[in-house]
Amino acid sequence: MKGALVFLAVFAILVVLTLGNVAIPPGQAIYNAVLPGTEAAAGYLVGGSVDAVTAIIAVFNGVIYGFIAWLIFTIVMMLFGKKEKKDNVNVNVTVNNNMPNNSPPPPP
Repeated sequence: MKGALVFLAVFAILVVLTLGNVAIPPGQAIYNAVLPGTEAAAGYLVGGSVDAVTAIIAVFNGVIYGFIAWLIFTIVMMLFGKKEKKDNVNVNVTVNNNMPNNSPPPPP
């Protein structure tokens, strides 16, 4: 659960930063590799204020950096996180079997 929060926080921060500056790598390079020749969509506004190409690049950057942050967080937590100590509890059970031999067997 904490890893998901790390991913979402980094994702949101990088989307906002990339909306202000498209030159943050690797979003632009991925956009050009995956969607070549689609610069015509640059005039289309998403939500009335954000260029479509800029929004796509921002999502690419958010996902990539969010995944990297989540992966680093998970590895650090595995290496340095608190490990729960399990206490071993010894339980001694004594059965008192001093019943006479002519007693009836217990019911099924």
